[in-house]
Amino acid sequence: MGFASDERGQSTVEYAVVLAASLAVVVGLGMLWGAVDGGVFVQHAVASASHNIQGMAGSVADVFCY
Repeated sequence: MGFASDERGQSTVEYAVVLAASLAVVVGLGMLWGAVDGGVFVQHAVASASHNIQGMAGSVADVFCY
């Protein structure tokens, strides 16, 4: 008889684990959305571009960077 009372608590724990995982996914997507909206990825791509090297003309930088 005490066996059934042990199983009732398992569903509560499972719901708590699923809720925590779902909340983590939502928070992670929100942070990713904020980074995309803030232009972080675009700024990184521009900074990584070879023609963005300071003090050199774009065509000369392209030739010497590759």
